[in-house]
Parts: sequence; C-alpha cells; structure tokens
Amino acid sequence: MGGIVLDCERNLRWLERLAGLLAEQAGPLTELDAAIGDADHGINMERGFNAVKERVLAQAAGKDLGTVLKQVGTTLVSTVGGAGGPLYGTFFLRMGQSADGKSELDARELRDALAAGVEGVRQRGRAQPGEKTMLDALVPALEALDAALAAGSDNRAAWEAAARAAEEGSRATVPMLARKGRASYLGERSIGHQDPGATSSALLIRSLAEVVG
Repeated sequence: MGGIVLDCERNLRWLERLAGLLAEQAGPLTELDAAIGDADHGINMERGFNAVKERVLAQAAGKDLGTVLKQVGTTLVSTVGGAGGPLYGTFFLRMGQSADGKSELDARELRDALAAGVEGVRQRGRAQPGEKTMLDALVPALEALDAALAAGSDNRAAWEAAARAAEEGSRATVPMLARKGRASYLGERSIGHQDPGATSSALLIRSLAEVVG
C-alpha cells in the first residue's frame, strides 16, 4: 500500500481520461437525464471538461496537485449548468484543498482527498446515499476502497474495487425514488431510471482507477 499513487503527471492523465470518457458518453448521459431531468447532463459535463482541458490542463505545467484540482473545480462551477456544476465543482475544490501544496499523494492521502470530495458533495447537495444522486456511486466507491486497503490489497486492486462499487452503485439507482434535485419533482415516475449524476460519478472513479500507480 506504500509509495506514491498519484503525482502531477498521473493527475493530468486522470483528468484527460475523464474528459474523454465524458465526451464519449455525453449522448447516453443526456438520454438518462432526459428521463428524469433537463436532458443536458452529458452536454453540460462535456462542455465543462472541454473548458478544463483548455483553461487548466493546457497550463498545468509546474503547478502542484492542489492548485490544478482547485482550478478544475472553479472551472466546472463556471461552465457546467444545472446542479452538476456546483456539485462537481465542490468535489474537485475539496480534493484540491486536501492536496494543497502537494505534488505527490500516497495511498492514504489520495483516499483522504477522495473522502474530502465526497463529503463536499454530501454537504453541498444536502443529500445522503439512497436518494438517487451522485452519492450513490461515490459513497460505495469510498467504502470499497477503504475495505480493500484495510484488507491489504495493493493500490490497483483497491481502486478497481472502488470503480466496480461505483458502477454497481450507479446501476442500483434504477429502482430508487429520487428525493433530491429536479428528478424529485417526478415522484414515483423517477423510479425505473438510472441517475445520470451517479453514472458520471462512476466514470470519474473508473478513470482514476486507470491511472493510480
């Protein structure tokens, strides 16, 4: 479990990979949002991460992890519409605060940065797991990561477990009744649809799992 698992180079690879996945899945994410939201989640996330690539990643040389992650957060707040901007922005801002001034993170530090991001989403959205939100992917991911690290799994195995848990968590939103956001206005009609925010959150964890060392 020791050693560096995220450095500045891997961080940029993560964010580039996440931007790529969101671009690839913009259509499906928007289709999911059409069923229970404003039909713009995929479009908004793609636009936001295109801005991240242009404004942050292209100028990231020499900047520490915390600075880059905080800049990602502020960019998403200003470019992603709907609830996604504040929630994703808060996630990256809190991760950046946790990594402030650091150019490398070990397994525990990266875990703590993820936990800070998840807690930021919880506070900003005033939500809990089970309410058909991003947290239904993020919280299981964090719990699976903790369990794997506690069991002595190596970093790649631990993050793979986190990615699987996030993906399972996003699928588990299908039978849930939405209790937060625009989807909550639908009441029982929100049941039977996968939450787009949880789905994009699973992409976030999957892309991070691909780059941890």
